[in-house]
Amino acid sequence: MSVLLRSGQVAEAAGVNIQTLRYYERRGLLPEPPRSPGGHRMYEGEAVTVLRMIKAAQRLGFTLDEVAELLEAGRHRHGRPVAGLRRRADAKLAEVDAKIADLAAIRATLVAALHAGCDELSACVEDPCCPIPFTGLAGEERRAGRPR
Repeated sequence: MSVLLRSGQVAEAAGVNIQTLRYYERRGLLPEPPRSPGGHRMYEGEAVTVLRMIKAAQRLGFTLDEVAELLEAGRHRHGRPVAGLRRRADAKLAEVDAKIADLAAIRATLVAALHAGCDELSACVEDPCCPIPFTGLAGEERRAGRPR
């Protein structure tokens, strides 16, 4: 028989707080454990591993919905085919690369603005030599459906 752990013990071992543990249960990321005769939740040791996997996946940029799909795929490896970590990690990597490219463009524009001596927004918007693409940015926001 394996050792059963109470909520506080599981949370501490996994490096999360008890509210996070309960939230993950409500979200279905972690099954609700059986209770002791005194009403305490009693977790198998594997709950700590699942919590650590969830936190690691979040640090890699996966949302909780994506983590749920990854956990579900792992539970049903022998049933119907479910896209696993490799495909999802590849897609997440593409997202990260796109964000890095966006941040690099933002950085380059800010560096150019600093080198150009831009100091006042209202003066820059009227200056055709200003490196900040005011017109282009407004058009991108409209296309993306963001408010102006």
